[in-house]
Amino acid sequence: MNAIAPTFIHTPGTEGMLADAEFRADVLERIAGPHRIGQLSDVTGAVVFLASHAASLITGDTIMIDGGWTAR
Repeated sequence: MNAIAPTFIHTPGTEGMLADAEFRADVLERIAGPHRIGQLSDVTGAVVFLASHAASLITGDTIMIDGGWTAR
């Protein structure tokens, strides 16, 4: 089994949290590289890759799509 671990992605489910200016500023600070909220398009490539034959020998991995959040 493989997994994808994204940072905060702009979706209807995160709009409420990200509307809070203080919370949003904290998130942007923690996303060390690009300092931006993720978009669905930032995640879809990894999903397509893991679902493809190109990833058929990849097992037990997690792809971090977090803009450097966990590297801090």
